[in-house]
Amino acid sequence: MRFGAAVLRSYESRFAIEEVTLNAGPADGEVLVEIAGCGMCRTDLAVRRSAGRSPLPAVLGHEGAGVVVETGGPDTGLRAGDHVVLSFDSCGHCRNCMGAAPAHCDSFAALNLFGGRKENAARFTDAAGGELAPRWFGQSSFAQYAMVLARNAVRVDAALPVELLGPLGCGFLTGAGAVFHSFGVGPGDTLAVFGAGAVGLAAVMAATAAGAVTVAVDRHPERLALAERFHAIPLHAASPGLPERIRRLTDGGAQYALDTTGSAQLINDALRALRPAGHLGLVARLHTALPIEVGALDRGRRISHICEGDAVPGLLIPRLTGLWQAGRFPFDQLIRTYPLAGINEAERDCDAGRVVKPVLVPEGRIR
Repeated sequence: MRFGAAVLRSYESRFAIEEVTLNAGPADGEVLVEIAGCGMCRTDLAVRRSAGRSPLPAVLGHEGAGVVVETGGPDTGLRAGDHVVLSFDSCGHCRNCMGAAPAHCDSFAALNLFGGRKENAARFTDAAGGELAPRWFGQSSFAQYAMVLARNAVRVDAALPVELLGPLGCGFLTGAGAVFHSFGVGPGDTLAVFGAGAVGLAAVMAATAAGAVTVAVDRHPERLALAERFHAIPLHAASPGLPERIRRLTDGGAQYALDTTGSAQLINDALRALRPAGHLGLVARLHTALPIEVGALDRGRRISHICEGDAVPGLLIPRLTGLWQAGRFPFDQLIRTYPLAGINEAERDCDAGRVVKPVLVPEGRIR
């Protein structure tokens, strides 16, 4: 089977739209999905800074959504015509997967970031017959089609705009999951969100849906305006005395804080903005040592890393689509669509902060 895909051949090159070949149909437990739209995530772009750990050439993309075309074996739980959102891969049998924590799968890095499943080697080839890396995050959905495990495909209502749903599988899942699962935010709780990008604004929307008081911190006025639209109190990241201002706005300090920036200064500000026994969650991958200022972790404050919102995608994605249908999680307001052929423009706009969440729509998409 031949189809178009965006291929990244080197860490410095632009994406190129090429014809790729899928050399076999779905195996047991797999489904072939025609991609209607795929979000672009910072993790896709971070491949360029992976120091060679992520194999290339490859088709990236891990926020795909589309329509099932073919299923492999009788036990996928899906059938042709089903609309699905695709999420991250997990082994399904380690202690964490069995404990409903697939984001902490023992094989998460190997399956999603550094080569995929060994049984998928040589399955995808380019027009010259050269091998492409196995599935990225179980998907490789910067393409017209993706072959995925049914395990990481979540059926959704066919009445929903499937081309816009892909970011619910990662970026929006992470922000909302941090609020609902990692923190367990409820009515009257207080949350400070540092970084009003896709993950941060998803957290703001989820916190509003949960009835919390939320402060959003960012350096871009247009992002702060979006956060305010979603009922957060906006604060510029360069505001003098930022922790003290947050403590005043949250009646003595936030119970929870979420940092999406990876900035050491803002992480320390977030810790100082917490009330005693407050919890700071980090979602950005840190590339250097994190200096913690003296006193920032006093009085029971704690810090943890949050991966994929500690979510079970099959449970959280339907919850988020239900909230969207109720007008309480308006994630579509963060999306700008681009044709798949415009992937390099989407990357430039994402890097420059001109768009919160780019979504790539393959030509000839399902309507």
